[in-house]
Amino acid sequence: MVTIGRPPGGFGSSCECSRSGAGAAFADIQRPGTLRRMASFSPSTPLSRAATLPSRFYLDTDVLELEKERVFGQTWQLVARTDELQRVGDFVPVTVLDEPIVITHGLDGELKAFYNVCRHRAGQVALTKGNRKSLQCRYHGWTYGLDGTLRACPEMEETEGFRKEDFGLVPVRVDRWGPFVFVNLSDSAPPLAEVMGAIPGEVERAGDYVIECNWKVYVDNYLEGYHLPIAHPQLYKELDYDAYRVEEFRFYSKQHAPIRELKPGEEIGVDRRYLRQPGAEDSALYYWLFPNTMFNIYQDNMSSNVILPLGPDRTLTVFEWFFADPGSGPGWESMQQTIAFSDEIQQEDIVICEQVQRGLRSRAYDTGRFSAKRENGVYHFQNLVREFLGE
Repeated sequence: MVTIGRPPGGFGSSCECSRSGAGAAFADIQRPGTLRRMASFSPSTPLSRAATLPSRFYLDTDVLELEKERVFGQTWQLVARTDELQRVGDFVPVTVLDEPIVITHGLDGELKAFYNVCRHRAGQVALTKGNRKSLQCRYHGWTYGLDGTLRACPEMEETEGFRKEDFGLVPVRVDRWGPFVFVNLSDSAPPLAEVMGAIPGEVERAGDYVIECNWKVYVDNYLEGYHLPIAHPQLYKELDYDAYRVEEFRFYSKQHAPIRELKPGEEIGVDRRYLRQPGAEDSALYYWLFPNTMFNIYQDNMSSNVILPLGPDRTLTVFEWFFADPGSGPGWESMQQTIAFSDEIQQEDIVICEQVQRGLRSRAYDTGRFSAKRENGVYHFQNLVREFLGE
């Protein structure tokens, strides 16, 4: 359970609802017409000797189905913002891949989440966001409190052995960090605070992009700066590439991208966007939270990025920006320039990711090798994918 509102002193996380998890057994992943097992893998293999994930991990529908259960079904997913749930009685329907969820701001002031499925005949109890003291299924009128308890179920008096207290909405774990609301479909996953590690202590709506690539292609690309000199010439000008590094933690990684000092003749607003400020954070920081959430921290803004698979070769990326003081005039202009700069980088990444997806389909490619100097973040991610898929 979570109390709505930003706590004094910055972003924080509090306790959560939980539910019983449901595991599932899966057969060996197969390519059509074959009985190929997933490649053997040892997480103790040094990066300097490791190979990348085989191409079938990015192409096969069966792999995606396994990821839905073992990766997305067992990790914290960013689904809403607290400004959508500010008032008592607010509720927001969301989805985690194919699972309908509803988040409520209860009469007790606490945030709760449930499967958005009526316990009678599986209708949904919330079709759009709103504000009410109860949730009612539009099929047969079963009505639930914002705490998930079944309050009314018309004409069930003659049903033997039926008790309303046994048919409340099924709860889902929910937690939040700052303005972000997360849910987790598994009750065995570690708490959000443990997964996020040191991120909370260290640190408006924009665009959605549909990209013709596997979701892991996009994450692979995000987790290394190796491609900056070639793929992102303008961003490369802002950052000290030689000092770029990636720190790995249990369920997240942190990319340090130091802002480069001005060269003679360069001007802010003309040649460069960012300037290293004395006493301020001198790096752009890129946090990735397994499996599909990113937080990008710059001197004057923060953005979030959620990666959602639409199919084995199609991905939705959802960006949101947050500014301390958008203001008007120069402040508003700066904000628009920031979003435009981010879109420029995103468009460059889309080109690369879609090219990679085409290359993964080639009979000439199955697996490659990592740059031990530059791709430890990608290796960390791919190790976690293998771990959650049960290799």
